[in-house]
Amino acid sequence: MTSIYEQALGSQFQMLHPKIRERFGFDSKDHIASIGEGVMEEIWYAPWAALPLYIGTMRHIMFPNRGKGIPFRIENYAYRDEWGRETVTWCRSFDFPGVQRRFDATMIYSAQRRRIVDYLGNKQHLAVDLRIAAGESGGICIQSGEQRFYEGLLQFRFPRWFTGTADVNEWYDDGNQRYRISVEVRNPILGPVFRYKGSFQARTIDVADGAVPKHVKPLRVEARE
Repeated sequence: MTSIYEQALGSQFQMLHPKIRERFGFDSKDHIASIGEGVMEEIWYAPWAALPLYIGTMRHIMFPNRGKGIPFRIENYAYRDEWGRETVTWCRSFDFPGVQRRFDATMIYSAQRRRIVDYLGNKQHLAVDLRIAAGESGGICIQSGEQRFYEGLLQFRFPRWFTGTADVNEWYDDGNQRYRISVEVRNPILGPVFRYKGSFQARTIDVADGAVPKHVKPLRVEARE
């Protein structure tokens, strides 16, 4: 089996740094996970976005907190979901003084859409198309595209002006032997919404068949892509 990122990148996957290929190259049959721990140098949000970001905390989708030197953890597990789709978790936790914030997502490769779809939050109400490319120095670049909302019989596509475009860059710093990451969300009209940047080290752990921790899986699984 091929990882969902190798499916999305095709021949570009071989252009990635070996350490990036290690983090993005496994699937559910490998029975491993990547656990990263480090520090976010800066986390920032626009004051006007405080209310929607606060609402997002209820579903583990971003948050209205700022800070520097914030301890960070990311958990990437690969498994098959209830619909048989190869899935990778992106469970991020940020330990602010007195409170922990979560930003959870699960990604699949959609054969129907011929791209990776990112389900945001712990109930998969938001489905986001992703554009993925190999970046400079063997890093990986991820940009969000169309966003759709699913809840019961309700489904609709968000207008571009109503959403933010997320740009994620992850690369490996050979000098410091650490992964580095930067994330920025911008609204096409109002400008920057949310961003963070930092570094972490990652270790690969063994995962027994069917032993993916419950806390990294969504509470609800959406079939619509």
